[in-house]
Amino acid sequence: MAMLPISPRPFFADKNRAFWRLQMLGWGGALILRVATSIANERPWDFLIVVIISAIAGFSISTVLSVIYSNLISRSPLVTWTATAVVLAVAVAVSAFINAWTIDVYQGGSEAGFAQLMLGVFYIDLTLLGAWSALYYAINFFLQVEHQADRLERLEAQATSAQLAMLRYQLNPHFLFNTLNSISTLVLLKQTEPANAMLTRLSSFLRHTLVNQPGGKVTVAQEVETLQLYLDIERMRFEERLRTEFHVDGLAARACIPSFLLQPLVENAIKYGVSAQEEGACITLSAQVIGSRLRLIVSDTGPGLQGTQRSAETLASQPSSTGVGLANIRDRLAQAYGEDHRFDIESPPDGGFTVIIELPFEPAKSDEDTAKLPRASSVPPSKGLPQPESGTPAASAPRTGANA
Repeated sequence: MAMLPISPRPFFADKNRAFWRLQMLGWGGALILRVATSIANERPWDFLIVVIISAIAGFSISTVLSVIYSNLISRSPLVTWTATAVVLAVAVAVSAFINAWTIDVYQGGSEAGFAQLMLGVFYIDLTLLGAWSALYYAINFFLQVEHQADRLERLEAQATSAQLAMLRYQLNPHFLFNTLNSISTLVLLKQTEPANAMLTRLSSFLRHTLVNQPGGKVTVAQEVETLQLYLDIERMRFEERLRTEFHVDGLAARACIPSFLLQPLVENAIKYGVSAQEEGACITLSAQVIGSRLRLIVSDTGPGLQGTQRSAETLASQPSSTGVGLANIRDRLAQAYGEDHRFDIESPPDGGFTVIIELPFEPAKSDEDTAKLPRASSVPPSKGLPQPESGTPAASAPRTGANA
C-alpha cells in the first residue's frame, strides 16, 4: 500500500496556530462579505476604507477578548458567564464607537448623526462579536471534552493493562511452587541428574515467560512452544502417565492470543486428570480457524467433573491450588475481548474434561516467528528423563498426535 508523503495532523494539534488561522479566515470572510455588499449597493470606492477599518477593529477587539476569555473559561460557571456578558457589552460598545466615528468622519456629520450612527452599527457589531464569542467558547469546551475523553480512555487502557498484568503474574508463583517442590524432592532423594535436568527446563521456561509482555499477545505457535517447555518439566514428574496430542492448523498457528492463555488449562488438566488416575491421562490441544473465529480446545481423558466431585460453576468461579485456574482465564478473556468470546466447559458422564475457547481471529503481522511449531518431546515414556537441552526444538509443521 502506497504511503502518503505527509502525515495528516489534527487541526487543533497546535491550538495557537489554529486560533490565528480561524481569526484570519473569519474576519477575512467578513471583510470580503462587506466589500461585496458595498459594491452591490454602489458605494463609492473610498468607502472601502471604512470597511477595512471596521474589519481591523473587529480583529483587534476579538484578539483582546480571546485573552480575557481564556482566563474566564476555567472559572465557575457563574463567574464565567457574568464576566463574559459584561466584557462582551464593553467590547461591542467600543467596536460600535470606532465604526460610528469612522463613518461620521467619512460623512462629516453632526453630534446627533453620530449617536444615530452608533446605534445603527451597534446591532451589527453585537452580532459579529456575539457569534465570535459563542464560537470561541464552543470550540474550547469541545477541546476540553475531547481531552478529558482521551485522558479517560488512556486511564481505562492503563487499568485494563494493569489488570491483565495482575492476572498474568498470578500464574508463575503457583507453578514455581510446584516445580521447586518437585526439584526439592529429587534433591532429597539424591537424584541429581533429573533435578539438574528439571532446573534446566525451568530456566528455559522462565526465559520464555520474561520475553512476553504480561498484557501482550503471542501467536498460537509461540504459545505452544512455551507450553511444550512447561510439559517437559511436568513430564519429569509424571513420566509415561502424562501423554499429549497437538492438532494445530497452519492458519491457526499464526493467530494471536493473550500470552500464557493455555498453560493454566493444561495445568488444570494435569492436576485433575493426570494426577487423579494411576494410569494418567492424555491431554489434547487443538486449534483451528473457523470463518473469522479461532477455536481452541483443551481436553483430557481424566475422571472429569464426576471424578473430582466438582461442578462446572465451581471450577469456573473459584481458583484452584495450581494457580488461579479457570477463573483467571475467564477474567483475562473478558478484559481482552469483552463479550466477543466464548468460554465453555464440557464433561461427559463417562469421564473427561474439555474447555472450548473461541476468539476473533487475529493473524500475526509477521510470519517470521510463526512459521514453525515446536515438536513434542522425543523422550521415550519409559525413560522419563529429557535429553540434554541444545535449544528449543521446532518443526516446520504442527506435530499431530505426538505422544509423550
